[in-house]
Amino acid sequence: MILTETISLKTNGRCDVVNITHYVEAQLAKSNLNSGIVTIFVTGSTAGATTIEYEPGLVADIKEAFERIAPTGIPYAHNETWGDGNGYSHIRASLLGASLVIPFENFKMVLGTWQQIVIVDFDNRPRNRNVVVQVMGE
Repeated sequence: MILTETISLKTNGRCDVVNITHYVEAQLAKSNLNSGIVTIFVTGSTAGATTIEYEPGLVADIKEAFERIAPTGIPYAHNETWGDGNGYSHIRASLLGASLVIPFENFKMVLGTWQQIVIVDFDNRPRNRNVVVQVMGE
C-alpha cells in the first residue's frame, strides 16, 4: 500500500530549520501500516530535508556551516541570470538534497534517540513550502 500526503508549511527563509517529525509521525499513524519506508520530499529548489538533533545549538551550527560553505555575500551567476539574489540558496539546497527515506517497523519510524526530521529553507525570503510525505509498506 502507498499513501501520499502533502504538508504545507510557512517558513522564514534564511536557513530556517523546521522540525517536521510530528507531521510525519501523524501521516505514518494515519496509514496504519506496520513496516516499510517513509519518503519525505520538499518541493522547490531552495530547500532541503535531513535529520538532526533538533536543539538550538545545533540549529545555529547548521546555519553557520552553510554560510561558510555557500556564503550569502559573494557573486553567483544565478543572480546575474535572474536577479533574485538567492544563488546561494540553490547551492545549499542542492548540497543538502530534497529528499529523505526513513524505514519504519511496528508502526514507528526507526530514528535514533535524538534524531528528528527537518526541512531547511535556504531562500532569501519567507516561503510557503510543500513537503510530500509518502508512506509505503504493509
